[in-house]
Amino acid sequence: MPQLPVVFEVGSIVALVAILLVDLLIVARRPHVPTLRESGAWVGVYVGLALVFAVLMLVFAGGDAAGQFVAGWLTEYSLSIDNLFVFVIIMARFSVPKQIQQEVLMLGIIIALVLRGIFILVGAQLIEDFTWIFYLFGAWLIWTAIQQLREDDAEEQQDSALVRLLRRRVRITDEFDGMKFRVTHDGARHFTPLLIVLIAIGTTDLLFALDSIPAIFGITESAFIVFTANVFALMGLRQLYFLLGGLLERLVYLKYGIALILTFIGVKLVLHALHENELPFLNGGEGFGWAPEIPTWVSLVVILVAMAGATGASLVRMRHDTAVSER
Repeated sequence: MPQLPVVFEVGSIVALVAILLVDLLIVARRPHVPTLRESGAWVGVYVGLALVFAVLMLVFAGGDAAGQFVAGWLTEYSLSIDNLFVFVIIMARFSVPKQIQQEVLMLGIIIALVLRGIFILVGAQLIEDFTWIFYLFGAWLIWTAIQQLREDDAEEQQDSALVRLLRRRVRITDEFDGMKFRVTHDGARHFTPLLIVLIAIGTTDLLFALDSIPAIFGITESAFIVFTANVFALMGLRQLYFLLGGLLERLVYLKYGIALILTFIGVKLVLHALHENELPFLNGGEGFGWAPEIPTWVSLVVILVAMAGATGASLVRMRHDTAVSER
């Protein structure tokens, strides 16, 4: 695991918190529906910031740490695209006004970052204390990849148990009132649907984190790299939501690229667990010498090829369907 200077880690966290606060203030002071040009520009800014951070990681911590960050960031970014599908469904289901969607997404992403931070700390401690946890992580990712392929695209996203419980137990209005959480209705205090939407976004993202966090731990065991990769992936997610919009539904082969990434990292985790094996009932508690340690650059190539291939194939399919419909 790469050793990172404490000053670099602390400075990075402070800088990331400052960026998030500035972003939040900009959204709060100027609520609007961003144009494609504006969304594309902001996505470019956040991608640029991630690459700058990778260069700083290279300078302060070396090539291994920088490579792990880039591979982890790309993994989180690609797996986060699944979140966008769900965000689109949530926004449509609860009829969230377009004028406040930016603010809703920003708050939802901050909630997701807090929950993921807790999850990452727990995961890092488990890995440090129990190396056999890689067996479970690897098996979980492979199973998730299989479910990704079996998932019906037309299947309606179901509300979480927490959301269903709130609907039954809490008085909630049918309409939004800007970014207000509570309003007075018929002399009684009611919550607005904003509460439900934020909980739906936060809890749904946490479920996705059950896949993405083990996946990035398959690339690096550094909790700092895992967390910063998550921050950079999620920071640009709001703008990506408005940039891609309806295009998401047309990327029909995207799930295959995601499934390939999950399968690859799952196999990598199992191989790592076999190489470092400490389970007494396997090979007498000794590691398996034949199990290779897959280097970071291989992970990076697989991630790039999987996402580029899935996106390219989807675009070819879109052109073909358009040509057929125009005949």
